[in-house]
Amino acid sequence: MNQDYIKPDNWSIIEEGFDIERVKSSESLFSIGNGAMGQRANFEENYSGETFQGSYIAGIYYPDKTKVGWWKNGYPKYFAKVLNAPNWIGIEIEVNGEAFDLHTCTKIADYRRELNMKEGWYNRSFVATLQNGTEVAVNIRRFLSLDLDEVGVINYEITPLNQDATIVYKPYIDAGVTNEDANWDEKFWEPLDVNQQENQAFVTAQTFKTHFKVTTFMQNSILENDNNLNLSPLATAKTSDKVQFTYEVAVAKGQKSSIQKLGGYTVSLNHENTQEAAEKVIQKALAIGYNQLLQNQIDAWAKIWEMSDITIDGDVKAQQGIRFNIFQLNQTYLGKDSRLNIGPKGFTGEKYGGSTYWDTEAYCIPFYMATKDQEVARNLLTYRYNQLDKAIENAEQNLGFKNGAALYPMVTMNGEECHNEWEITHEEIHRNGAIAFAIYNYYRFTGDYSYIPEKGLEVLIGIARFWHQRASFSTQKNQYMILGVTGPNEYENNINNNFYTNYIAKWCIDFANEQIQKVAIEFPKDHKRIIEKVKLSDAELQEWKKVASNMYFPKSEELGIYLQQDGFLDKELVRVKDLDKSQRPINQKWSWDRVLRSPYIKQADVLQGFYFFEDHFSIDELKRNFEFYESFTVHESSLSPCVHSIQAAKLDKMDMAYEFYLRTSRLDLDDYNKEVEEGCHITSMAGTWMSIVEGFGGMRVKNNRLHFTPKIPKEWKGYSFKINFRNQIVKVAVTASGSTFSVDGNEDLTINVNGKDTVVSPENALSI
Repeated sequence: MNQDYIKPDNWSIIEEGFDIERVKSSESLFSIGNGAMGQRANFEENYSGETFQGSYIAGIYYPDKTKVGWWKNGYPKYFAKVLNAPNWIGIEIEVNGEAFDLHTCTKIADYRRELNMKEGWYNRSFVATLQNGTEVAVNIRRFLSLDLDEVGVINYEITPLNQDATIVYKPYIDAGVTNEDANWDEKFWEPLDVNQQENQAFVTAQTFKTHFKVTTFMQNSILENDNNLNLSPLATAKTSDKVQFTYEVAVAKGQKSSIQKLGGYTVSLNHENTQEAAEKVIQKALAIGYNQLLQNQIDAWAKIWEMSDITIDGDVKAQQGIRFNIFQLNQTYLGKDSRLNIGPKGFTGEKYGGSTYWDTEAYCIPFYMATKDQEVARNLLTYRYNQLDKAIENAEQNLGFKNGAALYPMVTMNGEECHNEWEITHEEIHRNGAIAFAIYNYYRFTGDYSYIPEKGLEVLIGIARFWHQRASFSTQKNQYMILGVTGPNEYENNINNNFYTNYIAKWCIDFANEQIQKVAIEFPKDHKRIIEKVKLSDAELQEWKKVASNMYFPKSEELGIYLQQDGFLDKELVRVKDLDKSQRPINQKWSWDRVLRSPYIKQADVLQGFYFFEDHFSIDELKRNFEFYESFTVHESSLSPCVHSIQAAKLDKMDMAYEFYLRTSRLDLDDYNKEVEEGCHITSMAGTWMSIVEGFGGMRVKNNRLHFTPKIPKEWKGYSFKINFRNQIVKVAVTASGSTFSVDGNEDLTINVNGKDTVVSPENALSI
């Protein structure tokens, strides 16, 4: 834990007291989004202190030219940037002739931020004393509408406390924005048109290169004691990329003045005429009105929480942590659009670029499958199917592969690889396995096999072809090997025979073969269509089988463990507990050379294989491998604690499982990795959900049936969650004295609890 200023609360993220050192961290933690757009919790008024400005639009990106010291053949030509979008929240304010700026105020009292996760709004309030002596109470509420997902709303209230005040509001929209992480300090937005009418303004700009057109809009109303004054702007300032209005009001001491600002984006992904669309959505929002928009927001979030909430009794920090994670996941992706995906930082920052990593398939799909309907998960699979041609092109052009072999990108926005580190781009190829595993996982959980003959089998064939060609035969060992890779542990590069990579490669080939045979029998027309399309022969299938059946897996017979890679035991095996804490995190304290030579593991690697393929290994094998590798794991990846929490619970190491749960659930709230100001770790938040449902709840799907082995940390009195399993809602409640299972609908459901099949009916909850 590296920060501890967030106040424990079951439903809200709360900060009390103004501290300039926390501004950027809080901008990340209090971020808001609605699946279509999102923004950091930047101040609406001007702030001259350090800040990280950020607003983002789903699906809008820029191909920033790759910046490397020494160009090598096969490097991606660009690194996709999640673009900082035009700023619509800005409101410059003057009070009695002085610019209002928290960084220059002489006193700030009663400062409080609240992100209300239950109702989906962000609030900031304080009492400020300006240098001219005027004291004002300020309250600002902001939310991004879930119902009208192109619209955001700000209600900014100012009450003079010690004297009358002349208040000047200068709301603006500005497309002259930049990215903090631009490789070449380029501007990414080209202004096209700027105009205004009455209290509305529009700036239309398009991205250079990708030519996404976006109209940023605003509509302003000035109120006194909640009554609309129907004011028009006193002045309008325009440049090629900015519009700013000026309103002036005289406010008596103790009276409340406010500006209500509607803003947002309409984009060419969804509209032919973006300004016309902006005008229409403003009219819709005005017709609904501020109070009803807020109520609609509360109602929309209530529906989300009805299905996705996890309750924890007796541990407020644990409760706050899981709800923060679930809230951010739903702010980032709601499953409405198969063109979109879940970026590692969501709408909270620029880092990592790209929209899609293997995190989606490995961690996020289980959450969305179980808390929404199967169409949401299917959309995420379809996203990859739609980019299969690009994956084939990537393997062919960058690696020299042929015959339809597909390597999905490590980082992508549109199917093209856009990650510019060779040890990741060329070597972290295990990502292909996660994409194939997600297809299996989807079918296993939903029972919907139709995706495989319709789309999934083509993906599986492309991936199997890749693994067949990527493996090389060792005459010395008389087995197939996969050389020169990076496993999930990115603190090892260019290694040979990473266990996880080799294991999932074999599994991918075997699974593809099984599905080819199954589709041939059950969907002969689809089988014929696909085989003809991909030109797959029986001779090629036999070659695949040779590789899969004779894959090499490094192992220590002495220790009874699989080796993370060849030569792992040759390292200086100093365990993490014996590492000086002043050296942590090692990725910020050590040279990369020292990191690579060390035995330290960034995240689950061998154990990732044990997580995916738990039924392939005995409990004793899991125990030996877990106890060995966890002792060398520094958990400096956000994806690490969740897998370890699940496996610790499986092994009845409940204190350890709970510790890892707290780490994954409060990774950002407590800033474990000393980097939260860059943004939150969105995709790993799905792992927090998994830690409870799969870890403590022990949920698995075996033979078309839900299995549970419930356990509870000693720190909790109880917990509960819901699962949408094949269109039946199953509720699980666990206490120290037992577990209760109930099911909605009209049909009984057979589940397995602690190894025993039992029937749950809608009329009667089952207590065990």
